[in-house]
Amino acid sequence: MGPAFAMSNDGRVSHDPTRPEAESTAVTEEAAASDVWERIRAGADQEDHAGPTRRSTVMAVTGLATSLLIAVLTIVPSPYAIGGPGPTYDTLATDGGASLVTITGAPTYPPSGELRLTTVSVSDAASQPFTMGAVLRAFLSGSAYTVPREAVFGATDEEAEEVAEQSRVDWVTSQERATVSALEALGTEVPAELRVAEFIEGSDAIGVLQVDDYLVALDGQRLDGFADLADGIAAHEPGDEVDVTIDRGGEELYVSFVLSDNGEGEPVMGIFVDPEFDLPIQVDVAIDTVGGPSAGLMFSLGIMDLLTPEDELAGVAVAGTGTIDTTGDVGPIGGIALKMAGAARDGAAWFLAPQSNCDEVIGHIPAGLSVVAVETIDDAYAAIVAIGEGQTNALPTCSAVAG
Repeated sequence: MGPAFAMSNDGRVSHDPTRPEAESTAVTEEAAASDVWERIRAGADQEDHAGPTRRSTVMAVTGLATSLLIAVLTIVPSPYAIGGPGPTYDTLATDGGASLVTITGAPTYPPSGELRLTTVSVSDAASQPFTMGAVLRAFLSGSAYTVPREAVFGATDEEAEEVAEQSRVDWVTSQERATVSALEALGTEVPAELRVAEFIEGSDAIGVLQVDDYLVALDGQRLDGFADLADGIAAHEPGDEVDVTIDRGGEELYVSFVLSDNGEGEPVMGIFVDPEFDLPIQVDVAIDTVGGPSAGLMFSLGIMDLLTPEDELAGVAVAGTGTIDTTGDVGPIGGIALKMAGAARDGAAWFLAPQSNCDEVIGHIPAGLSVVAVETIDDAYAAIVAIGEGQTNALPTCSAVAG
């Protein structure tokens, strides 16, 4: 039989006096505790004499590394830029009694819904201090993106200023193009003088045309606006020769050259034209904190809504994005997933997306938001009319377009 033990009310364990064999094995709790304490003291004395142990060294190094990491994450400025869903602006709204988009020179009609342009908010440590910790949080969040600062703002202050200036120019230009495309879509032709601004490398027009020439006629047909030029070129194939009448310093000249291929089998003149429009209306936009060209589509729709007596939206909130050119074509933009997130956040039920962005739309649509794919201003206008009427089953989705 093994040794016998008994426990008293005070918790002590003692041997049974009727069992002599227990004497050699029983031990009190105090003795056990004393023994453990002596062992700890002995180990401490050995460490004092032997110097720091490997364990204490590792702990010290780990603590230092952790402190440095915390300093980097919370103190050291980040060389990255962080992008996230930016504010949205209703082009049909008023702010303190003043409309965000004001039209003079034509009658306007009160809207009932919302047409929200969407933005991406991008900040860097130079303008809005944040640290690597903020970068890591943005990277892991799924609702923001991080890129090296120079990829957005340039590597130098001079480049940053150039980027900012180009953004301002694109913002103003997009408003002019939006006005032209809206008026043309509503059947009002906008006259323009077509000035040659630049040449594309390899263009057959190089050496034939000069910068600051004005295009007067194409194949004998007078060019009263940009749409006339686009239609005239579209009637040809790449490699066709065209006859062009130009105004060079007040002298009318007749020249010919061969059209190029834009890489997609479509004919182009191989030049950049700066159209000088004679707009019949004036459009003023009371938003000065946004840049870039991606609001063009929503500006066009806002102008069309204000110029027409129809109640296109019937109170529905629609957001969207996309560049617009003077012929009404909708172009791709960046950050569409973030823009959809901003639209959903601000209460939009529908979103108009450039069809060329559909691969970035699929899989990133926020809950409660329906997305329509559009290619032209006519597509987009037809979509908002259908949304207002509640006839949305036939509207093209990105999934249907991609499929």
